This record gives sequence, structure tokens and C-alpha cells, in this order.
Amino acid sequence: MNHTKSSYDVIISGAGPVGLFLACELALAKCSVLILEKAEDPHLPLKQLPFGIRGLSSPTIEALYRRGLLNELEIHKIIKNPHANTVQGGPRRQAGHFAGIPFHDGDIDTSQWKYRLPSSTETILISEMAELETILSRRTEALGVEIKRGLALTSLEQTADEVTVQAGDQSFRAQWLVGCDGARSIVRKTAGFEFAGTDPEFTGYSAKVDIADPEKLKPGRNPTPTGMYLQSQPGFLIMQDFDGGEFHNSEKPITLEHVQKTIRYISNTDVTIKALHFASTWTDRARQATEYRKERILLAGDAAHIHSPLGGQGLNLGLGDAMNLGWKLAATIQKKAPKGLLDSYHIERYPIGAQVLDWSRAQVAIMKPTPQSRALHAIFHDLLETRDGATYIAGRVWGIHTQYDLGNAHPLVGHSVPNFEFEDGTKIGEQMKDGKGIFLDFNTNTSLKALASEYEDQIKYVSGRAKEQFNLSAALIRPDGIVAWASNEELNEPAFRQAANLWFSK
Repeated sequence: MNHTKSSYDVIISGAGPVGLFLACELALAKCSVLILEKAEDPHLPLKQLPFGIRGLSSPTIEALYRRGLLNELEIHKIIKNPHANTVQGGPRRQAGHFAGIPFHDGDIDTSQWKYRLPSSTETILISEMAELETILSRRTEALGVEIKRGLALTSLEQTADEVTVQAGDQSFRAQWLVGCDGARSIVRKTAGFEFAGTDPEFTGYSAKVDIADPEKLKPGRNPTPTGMYLQSQPGFLIMQDFDGGEFHNSEKPITLEHVQKTIRYISNTDVTIKALHFASTWTDRARQATEYRKERILLAGDAAHIHSPLGGQGLNLGLGDAMNLGWKLAATIQKKAPKGLLDSYHIERYPIGAQVLDWSRAQVAIMKPTPQSRALHAIFHDLLETRDGATYIAGRVWGIHTQYDLGNAHPLVGHSVPNFEFEDGTKIGEQMKDGKGIFLDFNTNTSLKALASEYEDQIKYVSGRAKEQFNLSAALIRPDGIVAWASNEELNEPAFRQAANLWFSK
């Protein structure tokens, strides 16, 4: 049972999926965590189907799997492939899109993805924001995390030793504060983080409406000379109006009259909206904090980087932040972190975020209603119909190519560890639920167990032959599942210790 207190190891502002997942990682490492969330009701309409639908990419799926959460997802079992469509000769499965241009399952050459094994998790799964938040909230409760809803952080002050935050008429203290409070982050603004980037090209709309004459709108995604509209289900509209983000930035109320005017303008029809149930706007503004840490204050998720939701990569990017930061911050709190460990959070995640922002900008450039963009669209459409083009785009969209530059010559270092399956049928991902590092010894030399024991309870020793192990003899896996060191030869103890000392402390 949780008991309210005023001092914690970490305070997290924001109880979205990123804040919740980060709290799970910290609590797994026995840190005390408080989450402050301004919304009293987590079950907002735009977090639920169809607008709340999200494609979970490979790194996210692997993270949930490694923490024993993947089997709690249910929606993907019902919605197997929302993009499937039928062409002459049978069904052709759309696997995803780039700037609205589809790529298909049959065109993807997965043999190019060297470290994907038969035992690997899925590359893409469908979920929704509400489902993820429910699962993660349940896990945070089981781990003893305290969540205060309807209590927004309003001010903060940090010293050399702690951060004090004000929320309503209450004050709380912690060693660390993490802003996971979204695109308009109060933590980011109050702490004075620079948020650099580019201004929007369009205002996007998500709306649930009643349409008097729905036959006037085509189903699916429809680029037009004035924008784009998508009717995923009758009455559920997504629109892009290339107004430079003017309406979104005006913060004017979204009225029925405005939605009707906008859909008529974009669709070039006289369609009539009978009722507006709810609506939200968004843009393709692409900005990123120039640093993810200011002393005892850190940023993750949309608080650290924002971009258009095209391709649904924002959620995956934020959950990747949480997986990377959690164990590093926990080790710092417990004084088990080698020098510079926490700084590696920004060093590793900033380039990944910058890459996703550029990915988003590229899609917007192709979607603009101009002759130049239509020419680019035609070229990319042809490229995505090729095997190499579809494979490259799918690998980027699904996060297959994600790799940190850890300065090691072995090609597997910096990659997510393949889900090695041992001869007894167990898999390496199943042994990562405790959030510890792993020294993986494929040669079953039990005398090497003493090496892992030098790092007390931070690294556990796992041995055994795998069905496919890429000629590896041993590997060191960080708590976030990233390969920190690997060798194809007999173990070189000094080389192992040198690598281990970068991530773990004796």
C-alpha cells in the first residue's frame, strides 16, 4: 500500500505512456517515484480507437517483451492488419506508409535484417494509447509508484542536491525531476531548456462527426490540391490544411462550422457536417531540446522532441527514451553509475530524435500540395514498389536499423540484442525482466561467472549454446537490451572489463 510522502528519488511530470514506463523502470530498480499528472481522467477520447491507434515499432515491442508486458496487449490480436486491401489476384497486405505512400508485406526482404531471428518479436504491432496506459498504470501500481492525478506541476526550483516542485498547494522534493509532460512541457519551459527546430506547414485535425451525406467523401487517405483528408471509419476524420499551422497556433475553439468549412475546402465538395462530437488539432512543428539534461532535471518523450504524428513514431521514440534513461538514472541514484553514465542518455538519444524529426520533415515535404511535392511523391511511390525501397523504408519505420554509436568495432555492438534461443528452448529476452545487465557466455565456461560477480548484482551470468549465435563466443548486454560488447573469439578479460566499466560500477 502506498503512503503519501514529500520526498522521493524521482518525480516524473506526466502520466502518459512515457512517464509511466520510465516510472516502471525506476521502480524495478527499487527507486521511489512520484508521478504528477494534470488530467484527472486518463481515458480521453483521442487516446482510444480509432484516433488513439498506434503502431508499436520493433524497439518498443522488444522493450515490452523484455519486461514481461507484451503478453498483456490485446488489441493487436483483434486488429491484425488495419491496412490490408485487396488487389487482383488476392489480398495485398499494406504494411505501413511513408508520407501516405503505402509499402506492402510482399515487397519487404527481411533477409537483409541480419540480426532478426525466427525467435525475434514482431516488427510492428497495433495498440492504442489507452491500452498502453492501462497496462503501464497497472504495473506502476504493482511496483509501488505513487501517481497523483489532477495535480499539475506549476513551478520548480533546483539546488545542487535536490529539486523542489510545486503542484497546486502542495510541495514535493526529489533528487531528480523528469519532464514527460508533452509538447507544451511545463518542466521544459520553466527549467529554461532551448527548444530548437522548424515551424509548421499545416494544421492537422482529428475529429469525430456525424455526416449528413458521407457518400460525398471518399474512404481512405485522399491527397487533394488543397491538402489531405482521411476517413478511416464513417464519421472519423483526419485532415491536413496547409495553412502554416495558423489555426492550431491561434488556439481558437474548434466549432462545427469550422470543421465543415475545412473539410469542404480540402475535399472540394459540399459535404455537410450534422454534429461535432469532439475534435483536436496538431501540427508538423518539429523541435528538439538542445540538451536533455540540466543538472538534476531531465526530459523525455514529447517534452524533449516534437514532430508531426505521421508514421506514429513519436510514441515509440518516447518509450525508447524511457528505456534508455531508466536504468542509467537508477544506477546514478544508487551510486552504482560509472562516470558519465547519465550523460550518455543525451549522447545516445539526441541523434535518434534528430533523425526522426528529419524523417517527419521529409514526409511533409512530399505531402505538400505543390507541383514539386507531387513530383517527389511520384518518385517515392515508384521506389516503395521496389524490394529494396520497401525494405529500407520498413526498416526505418519499424526501428530495425536503430543502433547507438558505442565506439566498438564489432557490428553487433550498439544494436538491440537478438532474441537468442537456447537449446533448451528459453530465450534471452525472457531473462531480462529484472532489468539487470547480462554477461552472455555461449561457450558455457562457468569459470567466467566470477567476472560477472565482480559487479555485484548489476550483471548476471547466463550461459548456453544458442540455435543461432552469429559465431559469437560472448556478449555483454546492458539493462536496456543494447549490446555493449561482443566477441567472436576466446574471451579477452581486459577487453571485457574495459567495456563493463563503461556501464557498470564495482
